[in-house]
Amino acid sequence: MAAEMDVDLEGPRGIKRKAEESGEPESDLPRRIKALDADVVNKIAAGEIIVAPVHALKELLENAVDAGSTSLEILVKDGGLKLLQITDNGHGINREDLPILCERFTTSKLKAFEDLTSIGTYGFRGEALASISHIAHLTVTTRTNESSCAWRAHYSGGKLTPPKPGQSADPKATAGRQGTQITVEDLFYNVPTRKRAFRSGSEEYAKILDLVGRYAVHCTGVAFSCKKHGDSATGISVPTQATTVDRIRQIHGTTIANELIEFDVQDDDYGFKANGWVSNANYHVKRTAFLLFINHRAVESSVIKKAIERIYSQFLPKGGHPFIYLSLNIDPVRVDVNVHPTKREVHFLNEDEIVQEICDEISEKLAQVDTSRIFMTQSILPGARVPAATISQSGNASTPDQRLPSKTYENNLIRTDSKMRKITSMLPPSNPDPSDPFVDKDDTAAVETEYITIDREPVHCRLITVRELRAEVRDSVHAGLTETIASHTFVGIVDVTRRIAAIQGGVKLFLVDYGMLANEYFYQVGLTDFLNFGRIKFDQPLELKRLLELGTEAEREVAGQSAAGVNWDDVVTKVYNQLLERREMLSEYFSLDITEDGMLHSIPLLVKGYAPSMAKLPRFLLNLGPKVDWKDEKVCFHTFLRELAAFYVPEQLPPPPPSEKQKAGVTEDTEMAVEPSEEVREVEKRRRELERAIENILFPAFKARLLATKGLLRGVIEVANLKGLYRVFERC
Repeated sequence: MAAEMDVDLEGPRGIKRKAEESGEPESDLPRRIKALDADVVNKIAAGEIIVAPVHALKELLENAVDAGSTSLEILVKDGGLKLLQITDNGHGINREDLPILCERFTTSKLKAFEDLTSIGTYGFRGEALASISHIAHLTVTTRTNESSCAWRAHYSGGKLTPPKPGQSADPKATAGRQGTQITVEDLFYNVPTRKRAFRSGSEEYAKILDLVGRYAVHCTGVAFSCKKHGDSATGISVPTQATTVDRIRQIHGTTIANELIEFDVQDDDYGFKANGWVSNANYHVKRTAFLLFINHRAVESSVIKKAIERIYSQFLPKGGHPFIYLSLNIDPVRVDVNVHPTKREVHFLNEDEIVQEICDEISEKLAQVDTSRIFMTQSILPGARVPAATISQSGNASTPDQRLPSKTYENNLIRTDSKMRKITSMLPPSNPDPSDPFVDKDDTAAVETEYITIDREPVHCRLITVRELRAEVRDSVHAGLTETIASHTFVGIVDVTRRIAAIQGGVKLFLVDYGMLANEYFYQVGLTDFLNFGRIKFDQPLELKRLLELGTEAEREVAGQSAAGVNWDDVVTKVYNQLLERREMLSEYFSLDITEDGMLHSIPLLVKGYAPSMAKLPRFLLNLGPKVDWKDEKVCFHTFLRELAAFYVPEQLPPPPPSEKQKAGVTEDTEMAVEPSEEVREVEKRRRELERAIENILFPAFKARLLATKGLLRGVIEVANLKGLYRVFERC
């Protein structure tokens, strides 16, 4: 029998042992709340303010600029962890202030909390030097203009400390020039976990150069110099007299400096003034270079950055990003600077309005200079043979095709540019032939619609219901279909009777119901142009009641016996009274003008160059009665605009009727001339008008403005895929 295993049977498993059973020292339960040691408190505070060497340098640099310095020299060793020294020529520090210089909340820039509302300096809390002295060895050498010598003091833990054991901690007189030199050594020497977190000194030095470069661009009139300890060459060197563009050139390069645009915007209502330099459309990089200063303080703002990047997305190629230097001065009363330990962020009033005005100014500047573009070209390599031009028999010079650097496969060779030659361009011109019996003689002369432009400012729609309807459209957008329509190429009309057209999107061919596209497009135009519609004015005003009677006659024919008990005269009267009662609203909101005596003067104009069929006008006006909810504002706008969109949708034309020759049994060999009926003429005339409007007006408008909603998927069918067809051909 196997030997039994040794099992600990002192107590059941899974039961938590008490402290005395586990051998741990006894503790009072419950634990009492105790005040932390002052050294622990100061180290925690220092860890929040001084996260890395670059944050320590930022505090020291801002203090130097606050002191009125015109020259700053920065020396760095091991990314600032071993040595970080900044020397300025500012006002200096009085000898009497040195004992409390590194104590927390000691400052010369703030006296009362109310002073924060008008603070105009970088620093104000008095925590920077105190925090540094708790995690590094700090030495300050300073001299004021009135002092006969400089004074040097050493600090540790916020207090004066002797330079060597046994010596006095009082500041020592020494030789020195006016200004202050602050030396930070062995940063994070007593916080080993923080020090081990830094991967390399070179990475920290790069962050320091980036910070110094930002302030060097912004602080005009101040010289900057930054270099590594032991190196003779400086990483950054900017003279005092350098302009902003010169500073950008020396720090970011000549390429950027040659493509800069200056902008300036101010608004006293919002209490701000902004100026800066941004790159034009000829310059773009993979990442945005964003230098933002709010009240001369280097801060970050993802809101401002993304807003400006959206402006540049209209001018730069995909993946391109700009250079932005923005100095934003806001009334201190409107700014809260005390929201971040390292002052990296600030909050200010009217942020959205200020950002919008800045973006508008930048967009306007870009539009003014976006008249020419610069593109990089590949020059011919030395020794390459230049292809010689040959003279054809017609006498025209032609250049032989050059060999392409890489092969383009046939399954990707498609026509996607609508400006390229189409098959219809090879056909005879479609000018109407006066000798054609199916062409109206009056239609041979082009009839152009006269448009009159009035000087009126666009009205900004602030109606909440309209905004909600717009939001509903945005929420129902189908991204893929919208992208297809926005980049499509019109192929042609397949069937006017069924309102089907063919479009090409990428390597795919689609059949689309352009009636559905038009309905959604005109509805969206109604929402976006609300209160700003144009007007189609009639030369002779139309009698509203007579139009409604025509509409009822058409409805009676469609309804047949199912509407035998309907009193159509009452219908006309009710709709007529409804429209007359609301004629002021119809005129203001929808440009539908009706006089007091019931005369229709105008209807809305949604798209220039296209007019709906006037044959649909009676039924449109009649539908405004039963199909529009006049009691609820949102539903009223929605239903009215849907009816208006249905009125504007191209109508379904009947199939071409048999010709008069076919009815009369006339063959091609018979020289009997048969004139078509007036009805056939009108239908063919309208067919030509629709075909021109659909290709040249409506589909370009869909491409530019239509947000394809998910409901339109029912009207789009993919009929061919070029890559799929090649796979089929390969199997044949």
